[in-house]
Amino acid sequence: MKSTEEWNRLTFSYSRTPLRFVAHYANGRWDEGGLTEKSEVVINESAGVLQYAQTCFEGLKAYTAKDGRIVCFRPDLNARRLADSARALEIPVFPEDKFLEAVKKVVAANREFVPPYGSEASLYLRPTLFATGPVLGVKPAAEYEFRIFCSPVGAYFQNGIHPLTLKVADSDRAAPHGTGHVKAGLNYAMSMRAGVQAHAAGFDENLYLDSATRTFVEETGGANVIFITKDGKFVTPHSTTILPSITRRSLEYVAEHLLGMSVEERPVRLSEAADFAECGLCGTAAVISPVLKINDHGKEIVFPDGETSPVLMKLRETLTGIQRGETEAPEGWIFPVE
Repeated sequence: MKSTEEWNRLTFSYSRTPLRFVAHYANGRWDEGGLTEKSEVVINESAGVLQYAQTCFEGLKAYTAKDGRIVCFRPDLNARRLADSARALEIPVFPEDKFLEAVKKVVAANREFVPPYGSEASLYLRPTLFATGPVLGVKPAAEYEFRIFCSPVGAYFQNGIHPLTLKVADSDRAAPHGTGHVKAGLNYAMSMRAGVQAHAAGFDENLYLDSATRTFVEETGGANVIFITKDGKFVTPHSTTILPSITRRSLEYVAEHLLGMSVEERPVRLSEAADFAECGLCGTAAVISPVLKINDHGKEIVFPDGETSPVLMKLRETLTGIQRGETEAPEGWIFPVE
């Protein structure tokens, strides 16, 4: 058995685990699916996922709680969001109740890869829906696969929790009335080049603005944005092209109902970013990562509390406490696996 120190040395990368859940859609229905050892996917060269990027996915984690139980955090919201993404891409919806059953099966079957309580690591689950049926003309495929695999992971950012530097991107992440609000693979594909360029220039992430006016803050390539005002208010950008992060929505509840903060979801102009005391990125992988500064084509916006981000760290501590059973969870947030 690995020590806590060994678990904490894990990076956020793929490691094959013994079993995963796979179900197939054909002739207008999903089969029952089941666990398999096969990690390889064999598809036709003209499969819809290859030709027209007909795919969407989710991300969630399993933890060992303080009382020894293995639990997941709000997987019902992942099931719902995957269904919304599927509808947007004309992919048959995988039933939400079956999704939760599959989560439980995958975690239970790979329980030895769930890091122990007290480590910073977790078991990351990646549910994926993709078109396997062959297409040539531009149209939805007739056959699909639903798959959940898992991998033990460490921190998303290699240096752990440290203040990040963001670069305002020159490209757009999503268009109005497009797919920015769903977790579609194509949204992430278009961010790859900009991400590589940002890293090469010494930045941790890109910050995308709205494509219509390029004046409002949207999100980064893989996370929602949070701001904390100088008087302690929780503010997050609102837009129909921002992915509805489960972590961000949970943090809003924690801020308002557990920490007594005022919460505001509204359009946020880049020009007002300098008025905030703290800024952070949030998502399943990173939970919360503080931001020290934003570079807007040479002009730096530095957050005065960015080095320590005390409010964001309190939010992070409270949420991770809920996830790991150290703090009482709101009803329905914790999904026991065994």
